[in-house]
Amino acid sequence: MTSSPDSPKPDSDEMRPEYDFRTMRGVVRGKYAARYRERLRIVRLEADVAAAFADEAAVNAALRD
Repeated sequence: MTSSPDSPKPDSDEMRPEYDFRTMRGVVRGKYAARYRERLRIVRLEADVAAAFADEAAVNAALRD
């Protein structure tokens, strides 16, 4: 059985109180998000085209040929 995202985590998974990222200098949320989005390329294949390939590696191999 999987736990829901709202369920409390076990104590061993908790961060220590001394790790307060709000008070740390240089910590910026999403600092590299724009760079990541620039490099991320998602291509959605139509069902009939996707059926011609066994997996992601086969698609990449065909595109590189």
